[in-house]
Amino acid sequence: MALTAEQQSQVDLQSALDTSRASANAATEAARARLESIRLAKEVLVENRRTSSAADATDITAAAITELATQLATYVNS
Repeated sequence: MALTAEQQSQVDLQSALDTSRASANAATEAARARLESIRLAKEVLVENRRTSSAADATDITAAAITELATQLATYVNS
């Protein structure tokens, strides 16, 4: 049985809404995963600095956190 034009438009609208919702959920999950990798990288660097000797200790920079977070994300996604 064929759908009427109105029914077909409702099916198309629902499909578009589902696609949009899935896309938004994927973007939110990607942002959450990125933030989690940054948080984990910061914790690792802080712990490494805490356990190193004063002579070996280096400053923790945003670049160091970002670099480690990128490495963690690459490792997890591979």
